[in-house]
Amino acid sequence: MRLGVIKRMSSSFTRAVELLPPSLNWVNNDYYIGSGRGLDVVNKATGNVVMTSPSASDDDVDKAVQSAHTAFQTYRDMPAAERGQLLLKAATLLEERTADFAHLETLDTGKPFYEAEMDVGTGVDALRFIGGIVQNYHGNHYDLGGPFAYTSREPIGVIGGIGPWNYPLQTACWKIAPALACGNSLVYKCSEYTPLSTVALAGLLKEAGFPPGVFNIVAGDGTVGAALTSHHDISKLSFTGSVPTGKRIMSKASDSLKKVTLELGGKSPLIIFDDVDMKNAVSTAMLANFFSQGAVCSNGTRVFVQRSILEEFTSQLVERTKKLKVGNPMEPDVKVGATICRMQYDKILKYLDIAREEGAEVLCGGGSVTPDSPDLAGGLYIAPTVLGGCTDDMTVVKEEVFGPVLSLLTFDTEEEAIRRANDTQFGLAAAVCTQNLSRAYRVISKLEAGSCNINTFNAYPVQIPFGGYKNSGIGRELGEECLNYYSQTKSVYVETGDPWCPFE
Repeated sequence: MRLGVIKRMSSSFTRAVELLPPSLNWVNNDYYIGSGRGLDVVNKATGNVVMTSPSASDDDVDKAVQSAHTAFQTYRDMPAAERGQLLLKAATLLEERTADFAHLETLDTGKPFYEAEMDVGTGVDALRFIGGIVQNYHGNHYDLGGPFAYTSREPIGVIGGIGPWNYPLQTACWKIAPALACGNSLVYKCSEYTPLSTVALAGLLKEAGFPPGVFNIVAGDGTVGAALTSHHDISKLSFTGSVPTGKRIMSKASDSLKKVTLELGGKSPLIIFDDVDMKNAVSTAMLANFFSQGAVCSNGTRVFVQRSILEEFTSQLVERTKKLKVGNPMEPDVKVGATICRMQYDKILKYLDIAREEGAEVLCGGGSVTPDSPDLAGGLYIAPTVLGGCTDDMTVVKEEVFGPVLSLLTFDTEEEAIRRANDTQFGLAAAVCTQNLSRAYRVISKLEAGSCNINTFNAYPVQIPFGGYKNSGIGRELGEECLNYYSQTKSVYVETGDPWCPFE
């Protein structure tokens, strides 16, 4: 049963509309009609509501957790190699349906279609990589000269996952892959703004062969996340989102000593030295700021440019940024799509107003954009923006804007750049652009960030761990290391002779 009314929209979204699910909740390998308030799904490009579905109530969350708890009792005993094969099958199915998932992702997030295709690809990569390595993930043997000991890695239990709105499918795959690979079951809350691709992924996991109850979805806003966070049968929480919400989740998790993995916000530095290839350096700065309408937690929004090249760098950056087309994310030449919601749109524009008040110079962009097509009149669009004359004490430099806003700062010496780059509560990412690799290694080693690049930005292949320092989070996604956060160690000592005992 379709639970909403499809309204007028651009014909380019027809395929996404055809793929809309009958419900946004998924429990025990089937769609589940929640008993909570109605949740609207909005086409971000047009502002039109494309479907409405009941969100999950506290009772619905409990039903999903109990389904996962029941499934865990048997799924945990499935051999790791078999669990890996299920993930590999899911990866193949997702890859075959890249276009369909990209259509859903574009409608839901407002990001350009080519970006959504890339996001599907990164999801495929995560499922495939983790599915391929889990059978070789094991404990150790210890020879103790007669007696011996060994360790084993065991699942934790029912995992509660909470995803963001900027990379819904990618983040879901980043959490699903290690959680299910290690033998856990998972109850996942998508962002209320972007549920579609993850709900579609649930059906795909069923098709791949995952048993009922192993993966469940509860739809809704923060109240649903709170119910999941406080549920007594949840053993671990994995959250991607803002620092304030992450702190609340960690505080609530401490009531029952739930394990947590937190991938939180950032205000990352990009340091550009005067020996760079100028075109590549400008490309790196744009990569660091304008994907997904600037809504990327790791973005290098503080761009430190060595003074001697500031004028040339700024000229080329502004010229190229002005060429970025803003508009219908389904059009192939559009590079910047629609903002996720009115609240975020107003927040970004407010930051731009404050930046002007504090003395920043708007070199390009700086406000909203009205696309030519009347179909897009209800969408919310912001021009990619470059701010010059920025200083470290400006609000726009210190706080996470989560929009297409690049702040230019100037430095003279390497030591100064390092000190200022580290002067932040965040530590998610950082990058250095230079042709002097000795300097690159030296500077990177001193930057207080968990995920770093040299001569590029936001390059995070699935083989390497991703995560932050300081207030940017706890734990790691991706790489073999992520499996450590979805499993626990059991140590076993084996006495091969008579046990020592001083008691007669």
